[in-house]
Amino acid sequence: MTSLSFVIPFFNEKGSLPELIEQLYHAMRDPELHRLFDGSFSFEIILVDDGSTDGSSELARSMIADRPELRLISFQRNFGKTAALTAGFRAAQGSVVCTLDADLQDDPASIRPLVAKLFEGYDLVSGWKKERKDPPGKTVPSRLFNVVTRLFTGIPIHDFNCGLKVYRREVTDRIELHGEMHRYIPVLAGWNGFRITELPVNHRPRKFGSTKFGTGRFFAGLFDFLAVLFITRYFRRPMHFFGMAGLVSFLSGFTISLYVTLDKLLNHKPVSNRPILFLGILLIILGAQLFSTGLLGEMLSTSAPGANQFTIRETYNLSEKQADEVRRQ
Repeated sequence: MTSLSFVIPFFNEKGSLPELIEQLYHAMRDPELHRLFDGSFSFEIILVDDGSTDGSSELARSMIADRPELRLISFQRNFGKTAALTAGFRAAQGSVVCTLDADLQDDPASIRPLVAKLFEGYDLVSGWKKERKDPPGKTVPSRLFNVVTRLFTGIPIHDFNCGLKVYRREVTDRIELHGEMHRYIPVLAGWNGFRITELPVNHRPRKFGSTKFGTGRFFAGLFDFLAVLFITRYFRRPMHFFGMAGLVSFLSGFTISLYVTLDKLLNHKPVSNRPILFLGILLIILGAQLFSTGLLGEMLSTSAPGANQFTIRETYNLSEKQADEVRRQ
């Protein structure tokens, strides 16, 4: 059994990878970390190349010969961090799984405290970049994102999108990620009943390459936030959401139509030139449509998840079981 699995997605991080691997191997020699696993300690590092074009994949492959703990999964093209994490989670064999970014901003020295916190009885420990070393163009939207997510989900952590997280294997086996939902892993884990906490971690300035953050990712995150809110509340009972909205719309439209009808019968007021009548009809139709959507959602809510969100180009140093897990539909 592997004690600790690292899942590290990367995209065009050729300059960072050698130093990152050296720092990880140094951190894994910590005897205090070994003692947390009762002395029987082993690890694996699963690198997931998300369609790099700068030779990062070839560099990672060349390092495997001297480091048997390294594994490599390469995508055909860039599918995004969520897909890369999904592939890495499927391949991970450790009882504890650790994710971190490949840009050297996450400090491997923070891993042991996170694992120690996990063994206090938690299922997921998220890093908190309390003193963040990023430009305002990243930190300001990130703070806004964290405040809104904390407010709407009730998950009491400060940094949902920190790449450095430690999980019990049960968490990574249970959660299903789509779109750009890697930002909301703590929310999905909390919805599944797992115990979540956070711990401040050391954050470092980017040393190589450039940030992948952009305006497009901001809007993608917004849409996925709405999706997560729906999934965590109504995924298994969509009729509760659409049915309530449909009921409100239908009753509002019925009340308006009844008022116009009674006004016509009792007060002999004309109907054809009253815009409120059309509003009533519209609300009744909308209510019926929402009911129908809710019923369809109920029928689909137990459907099996869809096919892979990614295409594998090649894998290196994975066992047959790991390779099968990564490629399964």
